[in-house]
Amino acid sequence: MDRIVTDIVSCENKIHQFFLNQKMGSLLKRSNINKEKGVSPVAVFRVLFTLIFTGKNLFRTIEAGGSCGMAKDTVYRFLNSVHTNWRRFLLLLSSRVIREELEPLTDAANMKVLIADDTLYRRNRSKHVELLSRVFDHTDNRYYRGFRMLTLGWSDGISFLPVSCALLASSKEKNRLVPLRTDLDRRTNGAKRRREGIRKATDVLVEMVAEAMASGIQTSHLLFDSWFAYPATMRKLLAKGMHTLCMLKVTEKIFYRYQGEDLHLAAIYRKIRKRRGRAKILASVAVEIGEDDKGNPVSAKIVFVRDRRSKKWLALLSTDTTLGDEEIVTAYKRRWDIEVFFKVAKSFLSLAKECQGRSYDALVAHATTVCCRYIMLALAKRTNQDPRTLGSLFHASCEELKQAGYAEAVALLLTLLEQALSTIVGISKELIRSLVERFLEALPPIYKARLLLPGKIQPASC
Repeated sequence: MDRIVTDIVSCENKIHQFFLNQKMGSLLKRSNINKEKGVSPVAVFRVLFTLIFTGKNLFRTIEAGGSCGMAKDTVYRFLNSVHTNWRRFLLLLSSRVIREELEPLTDAANMKVLIADDTLYRRNRSKHVELLSRVFDHTDNRYYRGFRMLTLGWSDGISFLPVSCALLASSKEKNRLVPLRTDLDRRTNGAKRRREGIRKATDVLVEMVAEAMASGIQTSHLLFDSWFAYPATMRKLLAKGMHTLCMLKVTEKIFYRYQGEDLHLAAIYRKIRKRRGRAKILASVAVEIGEDDKGNPVSAKIVFVRDRRSKKWLALLSTDTTLGDEEIVTAYKRRWDIEVFFKVAKSFLSLAKECQGRSYDALVAHATTVCCRYIMLALAKRTNQDPRTLGSLFHASCEELKQAGYAEAVALLLTLLEQALSTIVGISKELIRSLVERFLEALPPIYKARLLLPGKIQPASC
């Protein structure tokens, strides 16, 4: 029992420290979440944030004698507000953590990327949720009721942070089971979210990337799967300064210009010369994926790799033609980070399970809360595992190592050796110096050169 109490107190302290360091109150205010009366917005958000860590649902927390100090109507008004800009709130939080917490721990030469993908936000037992749609799940090859949660994340190869998310209904009206509300002011954030929710995922993705770049997140490459791999989308992203690195789908409906011909992917593969043996990278070719707004051709690079599972081939495309074949393959491996995020969010953070509301705004608020929880956990993991988070102690050690060069380090070791030998009875100083001199003379020439010891050795300086 004592251990359980200790763990609960430790978790509450970490959440309090996270809210304090990231200035949650200020971020909520900048996202159009203001206190009108009664409880402050940051207090309501903290109750929702901590639900999964306390093992209680919202009913048990509020109705069954919870100590949160607020009524259920307060929480529901907070969730159902059409004025809250949840997209902006998540973007402000993630960009702040990246800029102040993670970038100082990341090497400048390390590639930082954005990763985009969608997952099924299932509400299979619901009937009256606004914009509820029939969504096709590519994993099970069947339709479910719910939404597609389009997510954009940032990765430095070590940590992954969700940057932006959107709940998308079907863009086809015949697949939408519940209609769109028409009684909202079109200028509110809730109305804008609903209009966005019935658009195509590729168009929403381009806008999300533009917002992430405008927030100051430093990256130049976007990774995504073959479901978004359309040349038109790549050209739009490149026009905004974002290079694409993606998997290509094998279809005869998408063409690439190769050697003056418009060919689909399988035709290009049959035409090129492959590497022999068991090479992981079979070939790479330069293609064009159309023209930009000024009529100039857009160049890209396709890398064909061997699929270990099916003994077939896969194709990766990069609009950054300066990257090598190995760099493209290595960078694309980071796309798996977003799959880990989806798994953790659904299995441990109650994505699509905790919120049973019918309001579209409440679902967006819940999805944003889950992303914020993951940001806190990712930051805690990085802080506990990365030695550079020790702060001044680490940097002081680095400075000491940098100041002590190779020659100085060897001289220091020889001095310590002389001091240790001088404590032995019967060994004279002349014998000690003779031993040190013989050791230095026996060193290979490459080490003598670095010690600046040509010719006669003078160990007395040590």
